[in-house]
Amino acid sequence: MSEGVAIVGVGAAVPRPLSRDVSYREMIFDAATRAHTDAGVTHHEIDSVVSVCEDLHEGTSITDEYVPDQLGAVLKPVQTIAGDGVQGVATGFMLIRTGIADLVVIESHCKSSNILRHGDVLEMALDPVYDRPLRANPHYIAGMEMRRYLHESGTTEEAVAAVVSKNRAHALDNPVAPFGARIHTDDVLASSPLCEPLRVLEMSPYADGAVVFVLASEERARRCPRPVWIRGIGWISDSPWLAMREWADAVYASLSAQMAYQMAGIASPAEEIGFAEVDDTYAYKELQHLEAAQLAPRGRAGVMTLAGETRRDGRLPVNCSGGSLGMGYCFDASALYRIAEAARQIRGESGRAQVAHATTGLVISWRGVPTQSGGAVVLNAD
Repeated sequence: MSEGVAIVGVGAAVPRPLSRDVSYREMIFDAATRAHTDAGVTHHEIDSVVSVCEDLHEGTSITDEYVPDQLGAVLKPVQTIAGDGVQGVATGFMLIRTGIADLVVIESHCKSSNILRHGDVLEMALDPVYDRPLRANPHYIAGMEMRRYLHESGTTEEAVAAVVSKNRAHALDNPVAPFGARIHTDDVLASSPLCEPLRVLEMSPYADGAVVFVLASEERARRCPRPVWIRGIGWISDSPWLAMREWADAVYASLSAQMAYQMAGIASPAEEIGFAEVDDTYAYKELQHLEAAQLAPRGRAGVMTLAGETRRDGRLPVNCSGGSLGMGYCFDASALYRIAEAARQIRGESGRAQVAHATTGLVISWRGVPTQSGGAVVLNAD
């Protein structure tokens, strides 16, 4: 049984809004080759594989049947986690902690450009009796949640727009972020309404991509060149039913972060966490998640953002990769992109996007409308 679990290999296909020249299998192969090389292992050494994918988005039932070949996992145990990316990492974490495996590969991919009507697909996740007959557009649900969050927290729309400006600017320094841009907060506020008060520029654009991790037991990780240790991990699903959920607070993020902090022995998150990669599927979610994770007091995340405290050179750098606003939204693979970027920060491999003294980082994920599922991971260099 291993006490410690580390990320020893990271591989990611460059996210793109359109990838007509490659299939999702080719993207997975690219990411897997990078991850195996990074870890210094071959596919023969892998004990088990976890694939994070959702049949609803794939358009194919039992989608894990289509991932072993490109991962080098033929005749290896492969299981699907139809959930948030952090849940996939947690599954691999438990396989190693229980002594079942020493090396586990985690895979997630997204070919969102294959989906013609994203809203129609997401509507299928709504409660079929009480919610789906209302034909509520998923972005409309996000708009209602944003309105409630702004009302109860006192956060301004300018603060939400500042998240977009910051993350898109951060993405300019990330060579694998396709949506980098210089956008002023006034430009965001002047953009077309999506579902009031949510605006078009405050929603992360869709992208195609694939991410592969190699997780290792403590003994095995000590033989790898640059392990990044998983100090704490937590995940939870709150009620997906619209009538029974909390609208102003990200309860799932709060409970997940508490689980991760307890495991990591973190008593003062705002003081011990050096940087964060948090879900920003919609710009207001970054602020909501920072407050849920106790990195900002209630109603203060927006103030911190406007003051520049969450920029790369600020007191608490947030989404220096550009987040999903700058890199693109890849459904369940989005969480793995956030973890991959956090791991690179800790390794000091982020180039112009590098945060000074990035030793302890937090990742907060969310599975997206209409779910209340998410996770938290605390990563450390030692």
